[in-house]
Amino acid sequence: MIDLPTIAEVHCSDGVAGRSTYVIGNPVTQQLTHLVVKSYLPPFHEHLVPVDQVVETTPNLIRLKCTRNDLSMMEPFEYEEYIRTEIPDYLSWPYVLPMGLYPEEVVKYIPVKRQNIPQGEFALRRGARVEATDGYVGLVDELLINSNNMQVTHLVLLERHVFKHREITIPVSQIDRVDEDTVYLKLDRQSVEQLPTTPIQRWPLNVKDSSGLSNLKLRIETF
Repeated sequence: MIDLPTIAEVHCSDGVAGRSTYVIGNPVTQQLTHLVVKSYLPPFHEHLVPVDQVVETTPNLIRLKCTRNDLSMMEPFEYEEYIRTEIPDYLSWPYVLPMGLYPEEVVKYIPVKRQNIPQGEFALRRGARVEATDGYVGLVDELLINSNNMQVTHLVLLERHVFKHREITIPVSQIDRVDEDTVYLKLDRQSVEQLPTTPIQRWPLNVKDSSGLSNLKLRIETF
């Protein structure tokens, strides 16, 4: 069993590089494709790291085969986009009242930050909401991954009650869609309650040699 946690320290081949923050997956193939790593060096950018760069993991550490310079050259996870808008001229000047019936308009460009997620894929972190067809059921705790093809097989739901917490294992075939920080299921709450409350069996895995091995556990830690 191997953890690929967010907020774990990330080491490159030449030293400490940053920390992991998100995982990126493809909902059609159900495969994990990237990790998101936030650099420790200014300006502290987050980068998309293909999963084939991972060579070793522990619950608190991820080792990559690339160098820190290689990491800095990888695609950014966030980028800035400028939205064009037109506003009345007097709004550009505080404490100035409009003059005339038809105030002149000026063009402004507003910066907006967007996540650079590959088309058709999603970003997920621990603590994302899980919604059944008839309402909220809990939070994402972890994903279960097949080590041979990096395919996500199950989502582990953390269901919190006043006096107890339960982990419910949900097959990914029962996920309808993932939208921002929310996972939507095809099941209603009653059907979710009837699912197994203990995670399926996992086997040990060494990322360096995955031949003949079965499952790995992807734990998505909270911020």
